[in-house]
Amino acid sequence: MGAVHQRIARRALTPGAKLPSIRALAETMRVSKSTVVEAYDRLAAEGAIRSRPGSGFYVAAPLAPLSLAEIGPRLDRAVDPFWVSRQSLDAGEGMLKPGCGWLPAEWMPIDGIRRALRGLGRTAEIAALTDYGPALGLPPLRRLLSRRLSERGMDAPPDQILLTESGTQAIDLLCRLLIGPGDTVLVDDPCYFNFLALLRAHGAKIVGVPYTPSGPDIALFAQALAEHRPRLYVTNSGLHNPTGASLAPSVAHRLLKLAEAHELIIVEDDIFADFEHEPAPRLAALDGLDRVVRIGSFSKTLSASVRCGYIAGRRDWIESLVDLRIATGFSSPRLSAELVLAMLKDGSYRRHLEALHGRLAKARAATRRRLGALGIEPWIEPAAGMFLWCRLPGGLDAGEIARRAISADLVLAPGNVFSPSQTASGFMRFNVAQCTDDRVYGTLEQAMKAAA
Repeated sequence: MGAVHQRIARRALTPGAKLPSIRALAETMRVSKSTVVEAYDRLAAEGAIRSRPGSGFYVAAPLAPLSLAEIGPRLDRAVDPFWVSRQSLDAGEGMLKPGCGWLPAEWMPIDGIRRALRGLGRTAEIAALTDYGPALGLPPLRRLLSRRLSERGMDAPPDQILLTESGTQAIDLLCRLLIGPGDTVLVDDPCYFNFLALLRAHGAKIVGVPYTPSGPDIALFAQALAEHRPRLYVTNSGLHNPTGASLAPSVAHRLLKLAEAHELIIVEDDIFADFEHEPAPRLAALDGLDRVVRIGSFSKTLSASVRCGYIAGRRDWIESLVDLRIATGFSSPRLSAELVLAMLKDGSYRRHLEALHGRLAKARAATRRRLGALGIEPWIEPAAGMFLWCRLPGGLDAGEIARRAISADLVLAPGNVFSPSQTASGFMRFNVAQCTDDRVYGTLEQAMKAAA
């Protein structure tokens, strides 16, 4: 019964869809036919399915609103990705957010954004302020992005780049194009928690592969390919979220060989690329954008309010993605693209990144020192970026600490939020840019003592 209910909830079974026969379902579920008969009878009594004599059983329940919280493992709200996201997004001015995934407002290039806005107001064509953008997105920005990608070893002509509203929209579009309900998708374990939410929304079967300091565990990755025959693998190659690790060259080459052998498509979410001092290997560069699709965004480094991301990929996929983007969003935000272009061209973005690299390095060192005093140690030493993936002392449960901390206006990101296998209860992700306030450590210490 639970399996049928779940497939109805996630839209894998829609009203009118025919259910497997009693014999077929019994064989699939490895149960007796009488068990299936009883389950179907109970579902019919609930009104979820109906019987057509001589034909079989069909979904009868009206289509209920999709509840993402009901898809996937049943989790306590303190270890629910939506709990973390909502608390972070709705946080008032007095709340501290070391669990969120973005920089504080004062770390962003506010003066540069204001100058760019004033400049656009004075000089931009009327169409730039009022009209829809071209199907692929603003051509001058796509040309500039093409040059930036070439500097990182990626040959992506402007007509192989599609502008989107964000990295999240980019992944959503790729899921619409490349997978259907029931398809298997590999992710890292741990991984960015919104990967899990998006994939569940698309009805995917999610399989996690343990992540190491140099990338996914290659032996287990190969085993997952052979066992599950996945369609996609979604990952961060550089400055992995949440661990801060970077892909090693040897692992990257072996990954691509496995992908080719198993006809696997890789979605490389690279929204943290501009945080790096020295770029780590990129699957998209090594692959030549054949099996790998590259995603970028400016939400983390420039502004989350200026929604602008992009997809670089095969020309035939980009053509199909354009139609999907028109169907679901019609056009990329033209004004946002004009603003990003202005900041990239005038040098203010480059200067902002140079200052940001140094500021984050100091914050990582200070945060590690303060956390170390509480017995919290990083899993690795990231080369750059804003995240520390840390192990808690003494078997403490991160979810319990997060529950206690929220009552004191402290939003934390417990490890199981990021883990499809729910095996990271002793870990927590810290955003070092959000850990500069002394109250973070006092409140965290109190929550740890209460949870002990």
